[in-house]
Amino acid sequence: MNKQPSPPLPLSAPSQWWEIKVVGVPLLDDLLFWRLQAEGCQGTASQVVNQVLTVCGYLACDREQTPDLEKIAARLRQDALEVGQSAPEIHWQLITEEDWAHSWRDYWHPQEVGDQLLIYPAWLEVPEQATVGHRTLLRLNPGVAFGTGAHATTRLCLCALERQLKLQSNRPITIADIGCGSGILAIAALLLGADQAYAVDLDPLAIGAAQDSRDLNRLTPVQMWVAEGSINRITQQIHYPVQGFCCNILAHVILNLIPQFSDMTEVGSWGILSGILDSQISMILEALHAHNWQVLNTDHEQDWCSLTIQLQPSK
Repeated sequence: MNKQPSPPLPLSAPSQWWEIKVVGVPLLDDLLFWRLQAEGCQGTASQVVNQVLTVCGYLACDREQTPDLEKIAARLRQDALEVGQSAPEIHWQLITEEDWAHSWRDYWHPQEVGDQLLIYPAWLEVPEQATVGHRTLLRLNPGVAFGTGAHATTRLCLCALERQLKLQSNRPITIADIGCGSGILAIAALLLGADQAYAVDLDPLAIGAAQDSRDLNRLTPVQMWVAEGSINRITQQIHYPVQGFCCNILAHVILNLIPQFSDMTEVGSWGILSGILDSQISMILEALHAHNWQVLNTDHEQDWCSLTIQLQPSK
C-alpha cells in the first residue's frame, strides 16, 4: 500500500531522520543504493522477500525538507524507467535514531565475505569458535553510517583488501581509509594483518560509529586512528607515507580526490577504489593515468566495480 508523505515536523532535534522506503524488483538493488547515496543518505539497508526488493535510505531531517524528498522520489522512479523497469513504490516518514537502530537490526544479518571474514552484528551474541570456523570475526555496530559488507561496493573493497594484504604479509603495512563510514575497511585491514590504520570521514556520525566498532573489535586508538576530515587530515597526522589505502565513495568524489592520493603515498603504494559503476570506469581510468596510477586489478559485482591501483614513478 502506498503511504502518503508525513508533514514535516520541527527540525531542531538532530536525532530525527527521514526514512525513504523504496519497493521494487531485485534487479534495481544497486541502482537504488547508488541513487540514495548520491542524494546524501547516510545509511542504507535492503532485503528481498518473495522476489520483492525493499531498500531504505536515511537522511538527517535537518538537511531535507519534504519538497527535496519529492525530487529524490522522482529521480528514483526515473532511474528505474531508464533501465526498463517499472517505477518503484516510494514513501517516507520521520523516525528517531532509536527507530533507525531497531530497523537496521531487522535488515542486517551475519555474512561471510571473501575467504577470511565473518561480518557480525554487535547486538548478536558472539558465536562459538566452532561456528566461526577458520574465519576472522569482525563485529560491527554501524549506527547510521554506511558500510556493513551487505552492499557490493563494500564487499568488493573487502575482497581486494584481503588479496593485497596476503601479497604483502611479510612486511609492515599502514593503510588509510578515506570516507571510512562504519570503519569496516580499516578494521578489516587490521584484523587481516595490517599494523596501523588511519580512518577519516566528513560525517561526524560516521566517526562515532567507527570508534564504537573499533572498540568492539578490541583495537586501540593507536592501531586505528579515527578523525573527522579527508586526505589532508591524514597527511597532517602521518610521519611516513602509507603503504595502501581504501576509498569506497561515489565516483565523482573519487575523481576529485585522485590528485591528492599521492600526498599520503609513495611510489609503489597501492590503493583500492570502490563505489564506481561500470559506466563510470573510463573517466576514473583517465584521471588515474594522468596522475601516474596504474591499475593492477579490476573486480566486478553486478553493475559495480573496484579498482586496485599502484603509484608509478613520474613520467
